Amino acid sequence: MKNISRLNNGPSHPRATLWPYIAILTCNLLWATDYPLYHILLPHYMPPIVLLSAALLATALLALIPAFMGRVGRVEGKDIPTLIVAGLLLGVIHKGALMMGLARTSPIDGSIINAAGPLVVLILSVARGSDRLTPIRILGLLVGLSGAVAVILMGDHSSRATSTIEGDLLIVCAVAATALYTVFLKGMLTKYNVATVLLWVYATSAIVILPFGISRAVEFDFSTWDHRATLSLVVILCLLTYLPNGLYNYALSHIEPFRTSIFSYLQPVAAIALSAALRLDTITPPILLFTLLVFVGIGIVLWSYHRPPKAK
Repeated sequence: MKNISRLNNGPSHPRATLWPYIAILTCNLLWATDYPLYHILLPHYMPPIVLLSAALLATALLALIPAFMGRVGRVEGKDIPTLIVAGLLLGVIHKGALMMGLARTSPIDGSIINAAGPLVVLILSVARGSDRLTPIRILGLLVGLSGAVAVILMGDHSSRATSTIEGDLLIVCAVAATALYTVFLKGMLTKYNVATVLLWVYATSAIVILPFGISRAVEFDFSTWDHRATLSLVVILCLLTYLPNGLYNYALSHIEPFRTSIFSYLQPVAAIALSAALRLDTITPPILLFTLLVFVGIGIVLWSYHRPPKAK
């Protein structure tokens, strides 16, 4: 209990406090490239189930590297069902619903729905008794949410006509699965190291999905691919699988779920910055203003956790 209490209150050493925030910042910047890369590949170049199978297989194989290095520990039998459910939530439901949803809806609608994630995490944390609902945290959530949605709406609207209700509902399922994983798996991350948890999560999800993906992959024709699709697939498999998930779980093992989830508002900001760097979009003064709102909202939430408790 002392270790858990220390994590919730924050370690006293500055570097120990800083690294989880660097990790959650980095993983959200990496995840910001998911939406445009998935949208390039799905569904024109490959079916969602094939991309999902390839991503989960790549993640599971990368998760074996720490095992060969002796970094993966043994798991108690009573915790195995929890880790299997975690694999189904993060690997199968979240990834599967996200890819199938983006194949049926626009990146704009998907990003807006994804912005509801921190709110769901906060509600679940309060219901579970692991966090408190305070006016300052609600204020930070609303400020960050308004800035994130405004940044998304200021982007390119040309793909909005491709949205469907089915696609939007699938994105909702992906958000709910991530929120459940974020809130209910924190206990496993304080008990086992990140490498152990990720191996169980992605080995489980790969075993479940591969039988469905292999049957479609053997019929797949790569002759229509161009260099853009190939590069997108390589980046997804090599950079956007194990690394951001490892960073996310490391951050989650040190800071509260809601504090972790609020950083997801940086994803639309990073996506538009990347589009501007590639000359696919432009950064205007309103976008800069709404980006500032995102950072203000995140700052309010972080400040609420470091306020000294009120004297009774």
